[in-house]
Amino acid sequence: MERAERRQGFLSALPLTIVLAVSFLAPLLVVAAFSTMPTRVFDLGHVPDFSAYITLLELGYYRSLLWSLGMAFAATAILFIICWPLAFAMAKVFGKFAIVITIGVVMTLFVSENIRLFGWVLTLMKGGLIEGHLRAWFGVSFENALYNVPVIIFGLVYVYVPFMLFPLAQGIAMVPDDARQAAADLGASRWQILREIDLPLSAPGIVVGSLLCFVLSAGAIVESKLLGGQTVIVIADEVETAFTYSQNWPLGSSLAMVLILIVGTLAVVGIGKVNLDAIMGRRR
Repeated sequence: MERAERRQGFLSALPLTIVLAVSFLAPLLVVAAFSTMPTRVFDLGHVPDFSAYITLLELGYYRSLLWSLGMAFAATAILFIICWPLAFAMAKVFGKFAIVITIGVVMTLFVSENIRLFGWVLTLMKGGLIEGHLRAWFGVSFENALYNVPVIIFGLVYVYVPFMLFPLAQGIAMVPDDARQAAADLGASRWQILREIDLPLSAPGIVVGSLLCFVLSAGAIVESKLLGGQTVIVIADEVETAFTYSQNWPLGSSLAMVLILIVGTLAVVGIGKVNLDAIMGRRR
């Protein structure tokens, strides 16, 4: 009986598996193949020489990679600190009112990321909404708040709030209230309850939210272009430039593969520590 169910499940999932393999895995394999080609070629009919990876190291592209990973880590940490109180309130305090917050956050996703970030450009620029009103009302002025690393991180935090908030709320919802109440009855402080009960038991939501935010932030490009003004060149920008302006597909592919390998390794390690059955509410 169990074998028949597994066979039926395998046959049911086979068409979608084939579609995913063709649409997702095949392009990755093509990019991986191009990354081993000689520089400035546009087909795979060459002997692999891995010169693109050597060029990557010689021209210092690792700086862009470090900037991308560093800002992604900073944005993920800030998102966790910001979203934890709201996620806890949505899961344990607000009750039915949490659906209002959920709708409000989701509605922001209906607006293009470029439009939302350009709104912040108009808000933070010299002569923009904030500086213009301060100068008109109080005679106070300040230099342009754009085009620096902190404002890029702010853009990442602003854009990816939903991807941290909802997994955190789901993870916190899995923490039994009885465990928290029992700890409080035994004299545990709020900090001890947070450290020894809330954080460990909500770890699946923390891992999923952190991975989503880190992966998306590491590959982000719009924030650095609109808010950063090319102050910092991120790895995604280098990939785009290599494929378009430089017309160096092997270099762009090698840059993409390095980012994919780093982020993919972190994702596999993180997912290996997550109980997906618990997140989905399934019982074994």
